[in-house]
Amino acid sequence: METRPVSSPNPSVPFRSAIVVLFLRLLVMIVPSTAIAVPPGVTILTPPHPPQVRFTEISKLAGISFTHVNGATGEKLLPETMGGGCAFLDFDADGDQDILLINSCPWPHSGPSGGPKPTMKLYENDGTGHFRDVTAGSGLDVSFYGMGVAIGDFDNDGLPDIFVSGVGENHLFQNEGRGHFKDVTAAAGMRSADGQWSTSCGWIDFNNDGLLDLFVCNYVQWTRAIDLAVNPVVEGRGRHYGPPFHFEGSHPLLYRNDGNGHFSEVSAAAGLRINDARTGKPAAKALGVAPVDLDEDGWIDLIVANDTTPNLVFHNERNGTFREIGAASGLAYDGFGNVRGAMGVDTAWFRDDASLGVAIANFANEMNGFYVARPRSLEFTDEAPVEAIGPASRAFLKFGLFFFDYDLDGWPDLLTANGHLDSGIGSLGRQQTYLQPAQLFWNGGPHQTSTFTPVNAEQSGPDLFQPIVGRGAAYADIDGDGDLDVLLTQVGGAPRLLRNDQKTGHSWLRIKLIGTRSNRDAIGARLTLRGPSRLWQAQVMPTRSYLSQSELPVTFGFGSGPVPFELEIRWPRGLLQKVAIPPGRHTLTVKEPN
Repeated sequence: METRPVSSPNPSVPFRSAIVVLFLRLLVMIVPSTAIAVPPGVTILTPPHPPQVRFTEISKLAGISFTHVNGATGEKLLPETMGGGCAFLDFDADGDQDILLINSCPWPHSGPSGGPKPTMKLYENDGTGHFRDVTAGSGLDVSFYGMGVAIGDFDNDGLPDIFVSGVGENHLFQNEGRGHFKDVTAAAGMRSADGQWSTSCGWIDFNNDGLLDLFVCNYVQWTRAIDLAVNPVVEGRGRHYGPPFHFEGSHPLLYRNDGNGHFSEVSAAAGLRINDARTGKPAAKALGVAPVDLDEDGWIDLIVANDTTPNLVFHNERNGTFREIGAASGLAYDGFGNVRGAMGVDTAWFRDDASLGVAIANFANEMNGFYVARPRSLEFTDEAPVEAIGPASRAFLKFGLFFFDYDLDGWPDLLTANGHLDSGIGSLGRQQTYLQPAQLFWNGGPHQTSTFTPVNAEQSGPDLFQPIVGRGAAYADIDGDGDLDVLLTQVGGAPRLLRNDQKTGHSWLRIKLIGTRSNRDAIGARLTLRGPSRLWQAQVMPTRSYLSQSELPVTFGFGSGPVPFELEIRWPRGLLQKVAIPPGRHTLTVKEPN
């Protein structure tokens, strides 16, 4: 998973104003404010300190008992380093967030294990943040080499269905109610192809017909035979996990929902099969996907994070096809025109000027990407170097990544789950460790030198920063107190469920939408809150991070300031609805008018 330069620089042209902003912010960071000639009426602000918000690890206390199995026996097969998806979902429609942990399994050639076969685990929430294992007899108690997960109600019956990606086989489980799921993969037309290795995935309504379709990232063409033939070797240590540039890429999949329990794979017709112009081979080695309406035209676009190949951006052409604009948008490369080892990806409107931020978790010795575009723009500038997100992240190998407002002050913060690939990495003298702490970046608001500030253990407690082999990451309010709790997974290890114990007293609002003409989950709906002096914006989208899904309801924090008075919803089918916001901290449920 090393990076490599590309033959041509990033062809996107950043905004002139963005360059000025970057220069001024960098100048303020480098030069003391006393040495800068400040024009009259201009104040240089320094960021306030992150608040005291403690995260407490409660996995065992909450009833979570799980260990991820990656099947490693010493052969150093690449998938062993990559698994660990997770999801928050309300599988029983009782109003609280349950947990699904994706598992892998021993390799078939390893022979019988002699014990119960490992499976994914489904945990039911009792509403207070305590969980009960309900996997047995659920239909999810099957063993295969799982990777990622997507949650969505594809049949619009009010119960979330589950798609699990994997190495060699994917599975679609239809929720039949009463805690039981039926494997409908074959009937739905979703059988996997030979050598297919699927990773992150997400439900979207790409054609706005009211039915959820499915986008699936594929990583590289992989079999054990291919991996053994590659045979990457470190001198003095023997075989190690091979970097992805030794493997051929793979096209993503797009399953169009035909409305009768069957899906048609339409990636070719939709323009998603992009080939490398030099080799003619598939350009994608996809690990993460962020579905988002980039230009606010009411149609979902796709940002695909690729490992050692340029990231792809698919603009929805509103006719069943997509146009790839990664290079033109500035999202394909870093600021120097290089590709990076991209893993997880997420998006958020993180300032009060409606600027969209795209965060991408990259490999060790590479900064997180943090691309920013102005409203309705398709041109991004990587601001990670001057937003504190970049330099502080360089040393870590980042996988899971998401925006969430952990202190409910109204500004989305950023968290990454980190961990290396090989337990012996520390012996190579590269200043890397296998276990690595998560990173949390606090968003202090837009009116200061740097929007984000790294958070430390003194501010949020030691539990969040306990070194792990981090992979998946997701968030949800598990105990109904309005703040967002965190789930981190490990490859070959136990997950960490971290309860948010913030006591800021900040106001908040949770919003749950029910589609009627649109898909019932309202995935893709755009939310705008209007207050006396600012706007808050978000999108209904559980697909974020790496291999993972966060909760479907959307949480807004308001700090200690005025609470907004109006909610504007742009439903996926195009209807614009305005709703008055009642006072108080609560969940607001809105049903789409027929």
